[in-house]
Amino acid sequence: MLRFAPSPTHDLTIDDLRTAIVSFVVARQRREPFLIRIDDADKEHTIEGKDTEIMQILEKFSITHDQLFHLSEHANIHLTLALQLLKEKKAYLCTCTAATREETEHIPCQAGCAAADSKNYAKLKEDGTPFVIRLKAPQTDVSFHDLYRGKITTPADAVGEAVILHADATPGCDFASAAEDMLNDISLVIRPESLIKRSPLQEHIKQQLGCNIKTRYAHLPSFLPPKGETDIPTLKKLFEEGYIPDAIINYLLLAGNPKAPKPLFTLPEAIEWFELEALSSKSEPFDMETLRYLNREHLLRMDDRRLSTLFGFADAAIGKLAKVYLEAEKANTVSELETYIHTIFTPKDFACEAGEMMRTLSEIIWNAPMIDSYEDFVAHLGKESGMDEEALLTPLQLLLTGCDDGPELAQIYPHIKSYLLEVIS
Repeated sequence: MLRFAPSPTHDLTIDDLRTAIVSFVVARQRREPFLIRIDDADKEHTIEGKDTEIMQILEKFSITHDQLFHLSEHANIHLTLALQLLKEKKAYLCTCTAATREETEHIPCQAGCAAADSKNYAKLKEDGTPFVIRLKAPQTDVSFHDLYRGKITTPADAVGEAVILHADATPGCDFASAAEDMLNDISLVIRPESLIKRSPLQEHIKQQLGCNIKTRYAHLPSFLPPKGETDIPTLKKLFEEGYIPDAIINYLLLAGNPKAPKPLFTLPEAIEWFELEALSSKSEPFDMETLRYLNREHLLRMDDRRLSTLFGFADAAIGKLAKVYLEAEKANTVSELETYIHTIFTPKDFACEAGEMMRTLSEIIWNAPMIDSYEDFVAHLGKESGMDEEALLTPLQLLLTGCDDGPELAQIYPHIKSYLLEVIS
């Protein structure tokens, strides 16, 4: 089984999303169940509603699951496992450190509680004495295998003595995560390289719990900010700017992947050929230009009527109109397209330099019959206005599109002719 374990303490990042997509693809390739586990062990920093938001984003990207649960649902299991380690003397009661989760998560035992451990769990609870349960440090170095970096060994003293149960009886994040990976037979953990520092401790925890499954790891390289930028774009920003899920998926599976058979593909197509081992282990800048190209190409692939719904229509003609701008490379994103479509259907400015000629053309169009071809349409306007085609081109462009440049009107007219009276208002 493979899993994706997002934390509801922060917004889903680009690296998080890439992890989810890659994990989902590999699970489907292996025909193994795919588990989504909301890692909400850190109640102090959990953001209300963030879990729902995460699931909505995954749904938007067609990331389906075979099982879903929150870590907090298994609190009793984690408590039982922590007490088991205490009973087996693999863990000890620590009363010397602060009682709050924030402080005990990273501060080691200060007074040698492990050596003097004669305290009784039930009595401490009864007395109300704050304590945590710590896992004893490993006796030997901890090793694990990473798909991209090979064998990684961490000295025993660097692993430390982690808190596996906090004073409020909630489990430590690493303890809960490792326990769930063991209980759910997770044999391959795919996650961002920023979490690689947590792997030695989680390996140690599983070993102490008696896990007999050899876990493999694939820590995906994190993206660097785009060239000239200081931050990686957020998913919220990408959505606001009009990047669609198919394009983002395409980019995240293409980046650092020399074995991609073609630059443009969908998620189902990627499941057929994707190789986890082929991904580069090197971090690289997030390439906005490549994403813009992919976004334009995926918009061009979209069904015309469906594309039109992004702009509040349900008309294939408007989808075809949007594709005119895409093919002319005037737009690459939904928001850029929306600006052009909105301008076409916005009341025009007749106070400009060409305003008088625009009004003349508008009056002619109001009184004209429906004219099917652009050539006949222009001929009719020329005849009624007395202007030649070259003279009426700029005012007509402004009247029909609201812009003095853009794709040729011959390409635009067939898709707006049924809306002409609305367009020229």
